[in-house]
Amino acid sequence: MMRILFVCTGNTCRSSMAEGIFRKMLEEAGEKTKGVQVFSAGTSAIQGQSAAKNAIQVMDEKSIDIKKHTAKVVTKELIDQVDLILTMTNNHKRQLLQIVPEAKEKIDTLKEYIGLFGDIIDPFGQSVDVYRACAKEMEENLKILVEKVIE
Repeated sequence: MMRILFVCTGNTCRSSMAEGIFRKMLEEAGEKTKGVQVFSAGTSAIQGQSAAKNAIQVMDEKSIDIKKHTAKVVTKELIDQVDLILTMTNNHKRQLLQIVPEAKEKIDTLKEYIGLFGDIIDPFGQSVDVYRACAKEMEENLKILVEKVIE
């Protein structure tokens, strides 16, 4: 069993989309990824807030339903319950390491973990096209992550 947590700021845009996209990819991969669970949370989330309207729309376009998503705050307890934490930015990674420095072995940015550099841009408050670009970038990165998980 492998539990993966995606983390962004508010858990209404990037990490909620990453969770939805990755769940779909895991389903499509079938048996090889059967033991993988995926979650998302935010460093400054408002508990219970729904996903951003544009995030819901962009995921709908990809036949991914995040309408029932509710934001969760990342906590030490949540960090303790997962095996791998992938943040959207270096800043998120730094914030988590301040909270739980002993978890540094399981915290990385999404891009670092798959061998790339940089942050996933924050589409919050931007046009639906910016959300689409963000989702496309995450899809490319998450395809690589699925391959790593299968290995």
